[in-house]
Amino acid sequence: MKVILAKDQKKLGEAGSIVIVANGYARNYLFPQNMAIPATSKNINKIEEIKKKAEEEKLAMHSEYLALTNKITEVKQFTFYRKADENDHLFGSVSENDIIKALAEKEINVHRSNVIMDKHLKELGSFDVEIEFTSEIKANLKVNVEKETNLE
Repeated sequence: MKVILAKDQKKLGEAGSIVIVANGYARNYLFPQNMAIPATSKNINKIEEIKKKAEEEKLAMHSEYLALTNKITEVKQFTFYRKADENDHLFGSVSENDIIKALAEKEINVHRSNVIMDKHLKELGSFDVEIEFTSEIKANLKVNVEKETNLE
């Protein structure tokens, strides 16, 4: 099915682009989320309007993302305490959700999809985690995972 993207999509294209997607993907995801419209002759005439609106939204979000990046840069690092075995492997892990909660405590609200991790952290040590808002706007965060000590 041919659709016109109403918003930028990482893996599909930019707003105003005409792309071909599966019918179910368009009907069940893109259309209900207002991310695309059908590529009819009437809608094709609206492409410039869609591109202009998307550009305005980008500019508004750009300044917000820069402010969040600056806040994250000020924080620099977080330390998480987890139970670990004698080989320094965690019984749990540190995931995107843990990082989001830690950032939220500092009044920095980011979406889970902005936290870029290859895998959950399952061992003790120091790790770099990237917070990516756009391909140009990114911040690095140092995450330390230390062994929890029980004071009984």
